[in-house]
Amino acid sequence: MTTTEQGRGAVIVTGASRGIGAAIAQKLAGDGYGVVVNYAADTAGAESVVSAIRGRGGRAIAVRADVAAPGDVADLFDRAQQEMGPLAALVNNAGTTGEQARIDEQDAGHLARLMQINVVGPMVCAKHAVQAMSTAHGGTGGSIVNIASVAAQAPPGISGFVAYEATKGAVVTFSRGLSNEVAPEGIRVNSVSPGVIDTKMTAATLGAKQAAASSPLGRVGRPDEIADTVSWLVSPAASYVTGTDITVSGGL
Repeated sequence: MTTTEQGRGAVIVTGASRGIGAAIAQKLAGDGYGVVVNYAADTAGAESVVSAIRGRGGRAIAVRADVAAPGDVADLFDRAQQEMGPLAALVNNAGTTGEQARIDEQDAGHLARLMQINVVGPMVCAKHAVQAMSTAHGGTGGSIVNIASVAAQAPPGISGFVAYEATKGAVVTFSRGLSNEVAPEGIRVNSVSPGVIDTKMTAATLGAKQAAASSPLGRVGRPDEIADTVSWLVSPAASYVTGTDITVSGGL
């Protein structure tokens, strides 16, 4: 790794102990960023991701923080900048599908928790990222990438996920609005909407055959295919791209 690569700054990836988040963290570390692997409960998974990054000569630390807890988020950003240097990017990946139930059977408390993790959490994380990166706050600019879902645009028709789909629609809308708000301050904001990706979360809600059949390409996606898209959005190669949602869904 060259000196230039080592100087790219820090990236926080929320929900990075497994699946798409882990793939993103490892990809960005390979791009030369110091990566903060955030997790809420899976300590072993987060440490495994960190070990893999360090084993390839990259820089990474694991930091536990529940994105639904504002105090945790503040501590996450403080530690990230203290240990890894100036923030260059934030990837809001942490999320949950919530309770699989029809809306008339949903518990209000479960809905509130779903919104707190999938919508409010990314907003609070973005708040701290803007404070760290905005030229209006003395920063040098940066990038925010929010992980949404193709379910926000083309709901797969699986009963019980209406509330989840709504939260991902909110993420896309938030990304577009925030991009306009902070563009003059050197921050680009985009979202990525994955289709059916081969992760434990997908396995818990869809059968393999059903998932593959839902894509015109006839297969599920891989976490690294989402990571490659995020890598490009964070990079200088996407310097004129902001306010955009990129669908990576095999044609859905």
